[in-house]
Amino acid sequence: MITAHFLISQYLIIFTDKTLSKNIKMARKELSEKQFIVHRLSKTALRALHILGVTGAGGGILLNVPQEQWSTYWIMAMATGSTLMIWEIVRDWRWLIQLKGVLTLVKIGLLLLFIPLANYKPELLITVVLLSVVVSHGPSGLRHFSIVHGRRIGGKKEIKG
Repeated sequence: MITAHFLISQYLIIFTDKTLSKNIKMARKELSEKQFIVHRLSKTALRALHILGVTGAGGGILLNVPQEQWSTYWIMAMATGSTLMIWEIVRDWRWLIQLKGVLTLVKIGLLLLFIPLANYKPELLITVVLLSVVVSHGPSGLRHFSIVHGRRIGGKKEIKG
């Protein structure tokens, strides 16, 4: 008997294979298949560690847990976030003038406000998380909107992760 779990897993395998094949073909112009896979897995691992750091530090901040209990997560979030940001800037400097880059810089500014506005850390954190959702899941036209050009601009081919 075929179960729903089996059908879903088969669909995911087929979908993943087609998507990966398409991405490899699109990125192959610049990278070999092995390089593409290494870049993709590296970026995915960085994002996973970043999310782990954000959730650990965020939980500590929102639940008013003593800082020494979540500071490792904070360091993880800042280190991986900085690395992902540098990755994007090195890949294509236009990231800095696209809304996804601008909003990332705004998030850094909000995080810097943790120092003078320590009593507002939960509110600042919630704002940062909501901006992150817009940057990650907003429509392409919004994320790629250039504040300099006043319109959507393209950039170099991204390797998702």
